[in-house]
Amino acid sequence: MKPSPAPDATAPEDRVPLKTKVSYGLGGSVDMWGHWLYPNLAYPVFNIFLGLSPQLVGTALMLIRLVDALSDPLFGWLSDNARTRYGRRRPFILVGGICSAVGLPLLFFIPADWRGDIVFWWMLGTSLLFIPFVSCFNMPYQSLGNELTPDYHERTSVMAVKGMIQKIFEVAFFVGLPFTNLAMFTMADGKQNVLFGVQVFCAGLGVLMLFNTLMVFFNVKERYYAGVAARKQEKVGFKESIYETMKCRPFRLKMFAVLSFSLGTSMIGSLGYYATLYYVAGGDTKSGNNWNGLMGLSYMLGGFVGAPALAWVCRRLGKKPTVLFICGLGSAIYGATWFLYTPSLPWLQVFASASIAFTAAGYYMMDQTIGADIMDYDELNTGKRREGAFSACGSWMSKAGNAFGYFISGQVLGLTGFAADKAVQSPETIFWIRAMLAGIPILGLILVAIFMAQYPLTQQKMAEIRAQLEARRGKV
Repeated sequence: MKPSPAPDATAPEDRVPLKTKVSYGLGGSVDMWGHWLYPNLAYPVFNIFLGLSPQLVGTALMLIRLVDALSDPLFGWLSDNARTRYGRRRPFILVGGICSAVGLPLLFFIPADWRGDIVFWWMLGTSLLFIPFVSCFNMPYQSLGNELTPDYHERTSVMAVKGMIQKIFEVAFFVGLPFTNLAMFTMADGKQNVLFGVQVFCAGLGVLMLFNTLMVFFNVKERYYAGVAARKQEKVGFKESIYETMKCRPFRLKMFAVLSFSLGTSMIGSLGYYATLYYVAGGDTKSGNNWNGLMGLSYMLGGFVGAPALAWVCRRLGKKPTVLFICGLGSAIYGATWFLYTPSLPWLQVFASASIAFTAAGYYMMDQTIGADIMDYDELNTGKRREGAFSACGSWMSKAGNAFGYFISGQVLGLTGFAADKAVQSPETIFWIRAMLAGIPILGLILVAIFMAQYPLTQQKMAEIRAQLEARRGKV
């Protein structure tokens, strides 16, 4: 792999101030907590505390994702076509962020004495109202990130800062349930009122989401909007917008790559947990849970380091070579889990978890910065800025890959011969859990490498595209 020439210096006018990068990164809390915290808390609250069957909880979560898949393209299209004194993105960000902040705790404000099907309908009804608000924020927010700078390398820097900050927000996934164990949530019978604890916890997160929304709205400006408004870009129909987006070959390659990555990593689902519990910990639930807690923390720290470290690599190699490097590194790490998950040296699995997060954070950062380049390529060919449509289609594909992968993960676990009623699994089951944990993600990464090897937008090509765009419509 031949490195690119010495990294080009970013022009002062193309640099994004650190305050803007941090303010933009803070908006990731609405995405993280609005989309992914609810599934994390749904089973403990609605299944274990309120007694709703796990099948109905799973059905509700699946239907919620389907609504999500419809609302993302809608708000991407609406923001592309919006023309207001505050821009195309920021009004949606403000309204969607405020409503999401208020709505998050309300998802759990169900009467504690409700039981049965009414709990299912509460889950479904409140989520169907809530998810469109998250999309109203998130699609314009993702689009805004693609508009902050026209510089090839500065785009990576923006996404690296965002990735680091998002890892901080992941702490909520680890402390939410322990928070409900505080003495203030202990009921008269000595049990914990998990529902009340989650209500208080999410209310606190809602306050932070509101603050972060205001930080994005007031501190992050739309660099491209003046040019879009000045040349009176025509509004695009919904079907036409999606069709034109899918016609873009570099975008299709990127989309198939992220689908392969999402499927490959999510299909193994909870296999890492089962490898720890039944192989490393020998079926000792307490020991296994303690190790998984440490691995969750190391996963967050690995991702926090991975984004800036691989951004540094990207500046020296270029984006396509960096993605291929991540595929090779990730394949080596997943292959090494065969040796790193071992009862003789259990600490090695903590290193494995951090290493996996290192590559995952880097990959998703690269996916976003490559997306910004594709939008310039599309503008050159169509004469239109359609960040919302690209963000929506990319988000839909990533979520579809994760959702389908999580569904398949249960089937994969069944194929190993796992028996839930046995504290000690058979040697054959342990073998297949370890083999699939190592092998399935490697297949996904190989597909990513195949798709991205065909990706045509090099640093030199993007410099040519930028020159042509600026000759046509001026600098932004």
